[in-house]
Amino acid sequence: MDDFSLVNECIKGNPKAQKALFDRFAPKMYSVCLRYMKNTEQAEDVLQDSLVKVFSKLNDYKNEGVLEGWIRRIVVNTCLDQIRKNAKFLGDMQADEVEYKLEHHSFIAENLMAEDLMKLVQRMPDGYRVVFNLFAIEGYSHQEIAQQLGITESTSKSQYLRARAYLRDRIGER
Repeated sequence: MDDFSLVNECIKGNPKAQKALFDRFAPKMYSVCLRYMKNTEQAEDVLQDSLVKVFSKLNDYKNEGVLEGWIRRIVVNTCLDQIRKNAKFLGDMQADEVEYKLEHHSFIAENLMAEDLMKLVQRMPDGYRVVFNLFAIEGYSHQEIAQQLGITESTSKSQYLRARAYLRDRIGER
């Protein structure tokens, strides 16, 4: 079933279509949640909240763009909402003078398994993790990140650089 038909059937209340939508997108969106949240329990909670939003907003989907992208945006925004609620990461977001441990060679993680990298990302301080995910994975600009999180653009850039240094250091330890 194509995306448009699937959405229409879900709106009509067809349980088979609703299960099909869930089965198609929940695993991918769970991976997105894992990148933003600190542990599997938080990721599962945010995924559930996200999917409730998706199903409640299906009438808003206008078949413009890819359904997966529309769902991903809801999931990312739900993750950010949860992080804002906790607000613990705000202390990490303050810009201060720090000497970065960035080296001039390229960032290479060839020997890392995806699962290992996911664990490293989950262990990052909240501010690093959020900015890293938004910039490196979701493709947001630093200006967009600053607007989303209520921080300055330079803070976004510094958090991203710190996140890279954090990963580089942890990978070097392996």
